[in-house]
Amino acid sequence: MAQAGDNTAVLAGDIGGTKTSLALFIQGKRRPLLKEMETYSSREAPDLESIIEKFFKKHPLSIRRACFGIAGPVQKGRVRTTNLPWDVREDRIRKRFKWSHFRLINDLSAMALAIPYLTGKELFPLNDLKAQKGQNLALIAPGTGLGQALLVFHGGKYLPVPSEGGHTDFPLNNREDMELWQYLRRKYPHVSIERILSGPGILNIYSWLKESGPHGEPKWLSLKIRESDPARVIAEAAMNRKQPLCVKTLDIFLSMLGAAAGNLALTGLTTGGVYLGGGIPPKILPKLKEGTFMKAFTAKGRFRTLLESIPVHVILNEKAVLLGAAVHGFTL
Repeated sequence: MAQAGDNTAVLAGDIGGTKTSLALFIQGKRRPLLKEMETYSSREAPDLESIIEKFFKKHPLSIRRACFGIAGPVQKGRVRTTNLPWDVREDRIRKRFKWSHFRLINDLSAMALAIPYLTGKELFPLNDLKAQKGQNLALIAPGTGLGQALLVFHGGKYLPVPSEGGHTDFPLNNREDMELWQYLRRKYPHVSIERILSGPGILNIYSWLKESGPHGEPKWLSLKIRESDPARVIAEAAMNRKQPLCVKTLDIFLSMLGAAAGNLALTGLTTGGVYLGGGIPPKILPKLKEGTFMKAFTAKGRFRTLLESIPVHVILNEKAVLLGAAVHGFTL
């Protein structure tokens, strides 16, 4: 990290479609240290500026540096958020809060920047390979949507490469994939991989299987899905109750996720490691350990051996976006 002065603080942000977290970090010996954090409902706020003002009302302090990871493509310091009616601009926020240094970066870029600073306790290995320094890294993160990013090692440091790869086409490998695609194509004008690899995607898979497969939906499950978060209910029913419809749903999800992660690893030649972020992977570790994901990850024909040599980890640190934003903030 670049020198920013011993007492310099950075305001870091994780700006998502559901919630926005703001946190104050100070310099630490190895990585930025979190001192204060608040989380707000994004959908209840008219804009990002109103959330920042709430934070400073509770934590009145003067800062010069801020960096926010935000869901969506950042173009010339501006983001029109995908799942919120916000138009977020660097210049407008910098001027309003009188910050000398402020940057908006893609939220997956921020998460990727945190990876070199994560400890062993903040990572869960899916194979027995040790990560090697100085090699490209890949990040794929299913949650509310599907995020992807690369960390390219160049000139002795990691450079984040943002991506909107979650909106690329849903790949078809067999008849089951085709039938699922046809089902989704009746619902959406474009069937992206995010329509499968996300919380809503889990419900999409489940709904297709329920309507077309041999497994019925018990009443207790139908009630829980209506009353709570469907993706979480389905995942828990698969892991805890071994409910057949939910087990099949999660198996398809993990197979697709493994294939997508393998594609990203080949695209970026990320021999340093592949990392699973987002809200879903940490919640389904028992299923991830079963092998469906890794089998699909390495199933790349002549490049199977290469994929088998790449370490794969799940990120357990829920504040990785904030940490990465702080890392970048101290370099501004």
